[in-house]
Amino acid sequence: MMDPLANPGLPFMKMHGAGNDFVVIDSRSRGPVMTAGLAQALGDRNRGVGFDQLAEITASNDADFGLVFWNSDGSQAGACGNATRCVSDYMMRGLGADSVSLVTARGRLRAERAADGRVWVNMGQPQLDWGSVPLSHEVDPLHLPLPGDPVAVGMGNPHCVFFVPDAETVDLATLGAQIEHHPLFPQRTNVEIATLLSPCRMRMRVWERGTGITLACGSGACATAVAAHRRGMIGPRVALEMDGGVLEVDWRDDGVWLTGPVAQVFDGLLTPAYLDAHR
Repeated sequence: MMDPLANPGLPFMKMHGAGNDFVVIDSRSRGPVMTAGLAQALGDRNRGVGFDQLAEITASNDADFGLVFWNSDGSQAGACGNATRCVSDYMMRGLGADSVSLVTARGRLRAERAADGRVWVNMGQPQLDWGSVPLSHEVDPLHLPLPGDPVAVGMGNPHCVFFVPDAETVDLATLGAQIEHHPLFPQRTNVEIATLLSPCRMRMRVWERGTGITLACGSGACATAVAAHRRGMIGPRVALEMDGGVLEVDWRDDGVWLTGPVAQVFDGLLTPAYLDAHR
């Protein structure tokens, strides 16, 4: 079988959702090409392309397409809400459809285009018991035994959500690095800090597992909305102000739905020499 990377270059797209930026590679016609080494090389903002996450579109027998996510350190991410929205927008435009089905490590998901043109994606039901988040041992996910009384929520990836009086004053770089690697989280964790602004609006900042501080995080927005609702702070629908823009979350009976801005910035071609150097 011909090595897919032996082809003369590999097309990619650069996209972002509220500043949360992605490299997107469409592998439906050639088969998966991504490896941990190539993802890490591409994630380097000086020697590669640079991204918060990489999304590889794959063929699927059970849905319109599949998605596999990679962090910039070469590890895989089980979920990425903003990349899912961006790719779903791209796929709907290509298919001439107002909805698509997709498969991720989370399972089968659905995305729809609303009347106002925005794309909503159903990120599935949150994982609320300690074993599913996952945590290392049995504790109450709604009140973790950590300073700051955070909440643990799984959205296909683990999240630790802190509610604070003023999110701007928190040293997120220090807190995020500490909590990501805390023994309570055997798969590491994303870290969110949030401040309630009104019953339907919050300010949120995020540290993403395997990446660091990012301008926005879709699964983190979902986890924060779920945690705040479970704590009785908000209703099921909330807007979250992030460094890169505003995301909206609606926790419905069939799952946690997410929307926000999407942008396709440019298309590019990875050279054969670059691919050969990072197989």
